[in-house]
Amino acid sequence: MSSPTFTFGNGFAPPGAAPAPAATDDVIETTTRDFARDVLDASKDKVVLVDFWAEWCGPCKQLTPILEKVVRDTKGKVRLVKMNIDNHPEVAGQLGIQSIPAVIAFVKGRAVDGFMGAQPESQVRQFIERVAGPMGPTDQEKLIAAGQEALAAGDPQAAADAFLAVLDMEPESLVAIGGLVRALTAAGQLEDARTVLARVPELKAGDAAIAGARAELELAERAASVGDTDALAAAVAANPADHQARFELAEALAARGDRQAAVDQLVEIVRRERAWNDEAARKQLVKFFEAWGMTDPMTLYGRRKLSSVLFS
Repeated sequence: MSSPTFTFGNGFAPPGAAPAPAATDDVIETTTRDFARDVLDASKDKVVLVDFWAEWCGPCKQLTPILEKVVRDTKGKVRLVKMNIDNHPEVAGQLGIQSIPAVIAFVKGRAVDGFMGAQPESQVRQFIERVAGPMGPTDQEKLIAAGQEALAAGDPQAAADAFLAVLDMEPESLVAIGGLVRALTAAGQLEDARTVLARVPELKAGDAAIAGARAELELAERAASVGDTDALAAAVAANPADHQARFELAEALAARGDRQAAVDQLVEIVRRERAWNDEAARKQLVKFFEAWGMTDPMTLYGRRKLSSVLFS
């Protein structure tokens, strides 16, 4: 059966991406007159965050979209109320707010917690979970999990669809970019996978998701040039000290999916002559571990085998 072909537009998301969701009752503006109704009364039923901001405030413009996104992720559990302190300074003054952006959480009509300054999404999420309880997985997290499950099940088309959906919502998601590279690699679209990798900024190239996807792509590219496993196995059987043949056999076995046998062959090279070819066998094992993931059973198996040889 031929491999599926994935297409994507100039960015990671396909053309015709859906627009950002419109404002809902969970994200509103308020005034001094309406503060009691929009915040104090509303906080009797759910947690209400008040975002004190101003047009001239650069950090406010960074924080507010993050707040809106995370609040929407709570699916109605939290309300975000935005208050422009230039137009409505009284409440901020009563609360002693002297710097913005400032976010105050109200529960049962009382201010219970807060923070000042722009924060990354992860810290905003932690703050909201502290005052409102666990949020559960986001839509992006559910899609990433679905993509990873599809990869494990050998369905690169479904995996690519899931990762592209994440990138439609969060174009800079390194986990989704890495997942898309793995899906393209699994489908044999190595050139497309390399193109996606090339779009990752150099400063983020060392991220675990990106490094692992790159290692998997490099293994796939190398697999195309290695010899037949039967011929390589015969060469090793005829001359167990033929480390080059054993090394290529390990690469070929890994490409075929026989990862345990690939690990065993490389560990055998390390056992026989660790320094061979500038420790090529040990370095290749590290590439395997990076491509498979640090918690993969074969990675754990390979680390145990390698440690037993190196430290025995």
